[in-house]
Amino acid sequence: MKLELHWQILIGMVLGAILGIAANMNLSSRETTLNAGLPSGVESATVRDSTNLIEISWTQDGQLQQWVVDPTGKTEDCVLTVSDLEKESPTAAQIYHLAPSYAHMIGNWCKRIGGLFLRLLQMVSVPLIIASLASGVLGLGGAGRFGRMFSLTIGYYLTTSLLAILTGIVVTNIINPGIGTDLRLDVAKAQVASTSITETIMGQVENMIPKNPFSAIANSSFLSIISFTILFCIFVLQVGGTTQDRFRSLAEDAFAVMMKLTTAIIKLAPYGVFLLMIYVTATQGLAVFRALAWYMVAVGMGLALHAFVTLPILVFALARRSPFALLRAMMPALLTAFSSASSSATLPLTLNNIEKRAGVSNRVSSFVLPLGSTINMDGTALYEAVAVLFIGQLAFGADFTIGQQIAIALTALLASVGAAGIPHAGLVMMAIVLQAVNLPIEYQGIILAVDRVLDMFRTSVNVWSDCCGTTVVERITLRGQVEAPDSPVDTGLSGA
Repeated sequence: MKLELHWQILIGMVLGAILGIAANMNLSSRETTLNAGLPSGVESATVRDSTNLIEISWTQDGQLQQWVVDPTGKTEDCVLTVSDLEKESPTAAQIYHLAPSYAHMIGNWCKRIGGLFLRLLQMVSVPLIIASLASGVLGLGGAGRFGRMFSLTIGYYLTTSLLAILTGIVVTNIINPGIGTDLRLDVAKAQVASTSITETIMGQVENMIPKNPFSAIANSSFLSIISFTILFCIFVLQVGGTTQDRFRSLAEDAFAVMMKLTTAIIKLAPYGVFLLMIYVTATQGLAVFRALAWYMVAVGMGLALHAFVTLPILVFALARRSPFALLRAMMPALLTAFSSASSSATLPLTLNNIEKRAGVSNRVSSFVLPLGSTINMDGTALYEAVAVLFIGQLAFGADFTIGQQIAIALTALLASVGAAGIPHAGLVMMAIVLQAVNLPIEYQGIILAVDRVLDMFRTSVNVWSDCCGTTVVERITLRGQVEAPDSPVDTGLSGA
């Protein structure tokens, strides 16, 4: 008997983690002396590579040069990642790529091959968003009903994001992960641009109005794509008549084709997850997490409370559904979100699962989920609040005032809306939250070592919140239909 998709993905994830950890434990250290194939002008070079420390030294024009990559930031004059090394010293990066450890070599190849699965998902994301949003809005039958669903969706997303932030703040104040630690903060430099919250808000407003919709599609600017598609469909509803019928038929046909293509790609998910898990565990290892253990506990506990307490209560109370049944139905999408750390890349699978496995109406899911993958980031908002409080405790050895914590909550809420559904997007937005309470963004570098793993967890929470929101919006919309049977506007929704 063939296993269900979520079991296949789970098996691939576990096997990948086991193989990756084994590679990291046995193949993560390598010292190599190079005398040939070096960059021009380099006479000889030595590469010492381990899980948490990379040292590259070489002789050029009789002078000894040295660079260190230390994700914990504890080494003087270091960079945090290989990507930073490529920017700061292309020569050092070129030398390193000639002789990385075998664990890094295996992990990087698994990342490239597993990345092909993510590219397939990204390939269908933009046309799927356009087709699903268009079919959802045009299927509502009137601009009034669109306004109701839009307000319900936005209201849910803002509420759950704020609840997530408050959960993170409470947990951090209880655990105090930054008090009494010996982590150093005076070296690590975060490669993040400084931006004020006002500029960020205006930037998001500007992104909602694309200069060229076709350019937005080509560049995968999801906020621009969503806003233009919704606006276009609203005016199609205003025109009505045969124009509305033709566009609705086109949107539904396009959505049917995209879902068929997405279903075919989804069958590759277990293999993609397997390779991506090897990459994460082979290159990250376990030692780097010890220094940040309490910080990780705070983030993990906050995410767990929000995912397994707050959201299930909302599903049970408002959607009148079993949260456990919904969780089981959405497991393939959640496991894929965990391994890919990208809610946007997971969107095709989320749409497929919510309709075919959870039985949610297409007219609701095709509108709520694409919007959620762009603006609903509960896990990211919670993570930003915890991380900023943690950094403040490291810097000052004391808790924030109530006023500062309110500023963190509001700023994290706004910043999470602007965070892209891609890996590490929350790091960029965190700089804004740090500035809101006058913390230098350089302190952000201390948490980069564990960001990838935490990113996987918070992305899963982001997608889980989108799924819960879809069931809540559907239930409230259906309830409105039942309570107002004489309403001249038919919701067009069937019972799920």
